[in-house]
Amino acid sequence: MIEIKTAKEIDKMAITGQFVAQTLAALTKSAEPGVNLMQLEHQARALVAERGATSCYWDYAPSFGRGPFRNVICLSVNDAVLHGLPWDYVLRDGDLLKMDFAVSIDGWVADSAVTVVVGASTDPADAALVDSTRRALAAGIAAAVPGGHLGDISAAIGGVAAAAGYAVNTDFGGHGLGRTMHEDPHVPNRGKHGRGLVLRPGLTLALEPWWGRGSNRLTVDPDGWTLRSADGSNTAHSEHTIAITEHGPRVLTVTD
Repeated sequence: MIEIKTAKEIDKMAITGQFVAQTLAALTKSAEPGVNLMQLEHQARALVAERGATSCYWDYAPSFGRGPFRNVICLSVNDAVLHGLPWDYVLRDGDLLKMDFAVSIDGWVADSAVTVVVGASTDPADAALVDSTRRALAAGIAAAVPGGHLGDISAAIGGVAAAAGYAVNTDFGGHGLGRTMHEDPHVPNRGKHGRGLVLRPGLTLALEPWWGRGSNRLTVDPDGWTLRSADGSNTAHSEHTIAITEHGPRVLTVTD
């Protein structure tokens, strides 16, 4: 079921979104060579506890995962792209770190993800990959206007990927959210203009373009959660929570 939110409810989601954005900004500053992924996990836990927020990941047990997820953030490095289970790994110069974070505050959820290039070394191909997901996210947001269609968002995202030569996997993509982290509708990262659900004011979505430098196929780690590119190529992921309003899209996962 798709729930349309009121303006006041969207404002409440924006409060959650501000905290999500602030947390990701703090973790981005901490993500330096020599830092263990578990340090970032525990930093995120402390921030969640201090704010009185509720993690959407802790004890999350969807059909595609292995048992409950017992961490508060997804941390995926290099070829890992989604649902990365934090583990005892020390970041190195040039690593591509994907951080995906979602919490609920006063019953309202926000979800966002960033890709961080760790340290000073940047492979130009990795930089282009990260930039493509950010541009695709911006294109998807720009297409989220009342009276448009869900396919317009998907087509805008997929068009950036195609123009840059990246293959898109549609098994995992964006989604509705509000009172819970995952609600209808599913928002593929590839689609056709003018197709699908008509976009109405009050619809809230998490848009999350992600792809790799090579294959669009995924493999699952032995931990039952972490998804990696099948060919071992590096990956990137960008995500914002947005609301469709009468005046156009409103990004909720921003710091102010």
